Amino acid sequence: MTDVELRHLAALAAVAEEGSFGRAATRLGYTQSTVSQQIAALERAVGGLVFDRPGGPKPVRLTPLGSVVLDHGRELLAKSEALADAVDRFKAGEGRIDIGTFQSVSNVILPSVVRRLRDEYPGCDIRLSEDEPDQPRLGDLDLLFYDGRIDGDVEQLKLLDDPYLLVARAGTFPDGPVPPALLDGAPLLAWPPTCDQPRLEEAIARSGARPQIVFRTAVNDTLLSMVRAGMGSAVLPWLAIRGADIASDDRLRIHELWPSLPPREIYLHCRAGRTHSPLATRAIEIAVEVANDLAPPPTTD
Repeated sequence: MTDVELRHLAALAAVAEEGSFGRAATRLGYTQSTVSQQIAALERAVGGLVFDRPGGPKPVRLTPLGSVVLDHGRELLAKSEALADAVDRFKAGEGRIDIGTFQSVSNVILPSVVRRLRDEYPGCDIRLSEDEPDQPRLGDLDLLFYDGRIDGDVEQLKLLDDPYLLVARAGTFPDGPVPPALLDGAPLLAWPPTCDQPRLEEAIARSGARPQIVFRTAVNDTLLSMVRAGMGSAVLPWLAIRGADIASDDRLRIHELWPSLPPREIYLHCRAGRTHSPLATRAIEIAVEVANDLAPPPTTD
């Protein structure tokens, strides 16, 4: 039975439904002799006749063996059509993509990526998960955004440098750039010590400042609410500030830090040596375009 091919079963179904080899050939776009050859090959494979051929104008009829083969053959043909349809939809970007992200990327970069993917591939299935662990892993994700490099067998694409800025209540510091040394002893609101935060705090310490951390939260809105309330200032990356639309709040001021601190680096990670799905390939392309279109504020000379 290993010699049975889908084209043989397609010919069997066409002849059975049309009642003649000639009409089946027209339907399939073959010559009549080609259909006859396919039916003959099928009969050799199953070891018996699948049609009675009365000759003349009378229609051909399935033999009992032919009925058995056709019943199972239709199931195989339906599965083959479903497979072809699934492959076509996959190539058209209608598969599933799982993306790991974090707060700043979720607010600023991913909305454009998701919107454009849905516009281009209306049937796509996009799954997002937001987490900021100390040791991130790609796991079952197709793509992972993270503020730094991660360990493992992964490809790492740097999207942008994300400079740190100081957010304070209006009047807390003079207008213009603020030396990090002015943060020495000052109350500071900060993220928990995960992701790039430890490196940031080490950089502030190297500048000669030892601010007093008075509150930690991973939620940007809560942190900024406390800055507005006068509890302290915050050193945040530009993406977080851009996503929070701080510039429109007259209660707050954004200051460059000069000398500047090392920026946070935003990377997009994926499996090394893996062939990407069309959807993942397009998501990477869009993420790069969106990151390139972002214009971080210039640093002070």
